[in-house]
Amino acid sequence: MKITTWNVNSLTARLQHVLDWTAANPVDVLCLQELKMTDDKFPLDVLRDAGYGHCAVFGQKTYNGVAIMSRAPVRDVVKNITGFADEHSRVIAATVDSPAGELRVVNGYFVNGQAPGTDKFAYKMSWLSGLRAYLEAEMRQHGRLVLLGDFNIAPEDRDSFDPEGLRETIHHTSEEREHFRQIVGLGLCDSFRLFEQPEKSFSWWDYRMLGYPKNRGLRIDHILVSDAVRPHVKSCGIDRVPRKWDKPSDHAPVTVELG
Repeated sequence: MKITTWNVNSLTARLQHVLDWTAANPVDVLCLQELKMTDDKFPLDVLRDAGYGHCAVFGQKTYNGVAIMSRAPVRDVVKNITGFADEHSRVIAATVDSPAGELRVVNGYFVNGQAPGTDKFAYKMSWLSGLRAYLEAEMRQHGRLVLLGDFNIAPEDRDSFDPEGLRETIHHTSEEREHFRQIVGLGLCDSFRLFEQPEKSFSWWDYRMLGYPKNRGLRIDHILVSDAVRPHVKSCGIDRVPRKWDKPSDHAPVTVELG
């Protein structure tokens, strides 16, 4: 079973990229972030024709928006963080069947936070605390869980092209990294780091300053798996190819394979 996370930075703009990529990479579950469209605009018919007959969608006009696209049925869909009031469409969870049993998939577009000391950063800290409490409850119900999405956190220095120059800036702050560690501490692990990976492996590159050609990137898109899922992880990798396409998303898809 293969599960992918991909921030497409507007599904309207990147729908053909999604169709082309899934045709070449027919993953079982595709989790998207930054749909930037309302639910009624989501291209259900097109995606069903592409093999994703089951979609859980939580859209929003212009900003945010998340979706879980699956070849198998999804059920018990929950939108946003239970117990945390939020006007933004950032989290969607659903249960899917896998060869090893039920799997809870939690797809999130984490708050960016803008800069330390701002109201948006304070919102990010509050949101992350709410997420952690929500995940704790989810994991009590679902031992087999995958948390994935655009975390907007580079958890370690090796996840940044310039860890010293960017130290304590957004995505790199001690506070954000501590939240990441606390989420992992619930009983999750970073599936990407279960394997040897090339140095300077990133999932996001700024459109500006030749970010992609110079590999000035960050690894901020993650797939965390619970302890019960960890033994089934066969591989995890970043596909840089779509970042080279015409008018790409600034993020690349990340895929975990479960056996």
